Amino acid sequence: MLIKINGSPQEVTATTLQTLLAELGYEGETIGTALNQEFVRRQDRAETPLHEGDAVEIVTPRQGG
Repeated sequence: MLIKINGSPQEVTATTLQTLLAELGYEGETIGTALNQEFVRRQDRAETPLHEGDAVEIVTPRQGG
């Protein structure tokens, strides 16, 4: 299915947000996620379905000065 990830169209096989993160190699990392501009808590990712045309944002923490 075709979805947008951080603004870029990408073809994926995942059907939930959690399986998408595993497919993209984020499994086990500390990240923030949003689906269609709505924050998704870590514990809700496995039950959050993906649909054609969805927009997913994946944010990683950064340090800097």
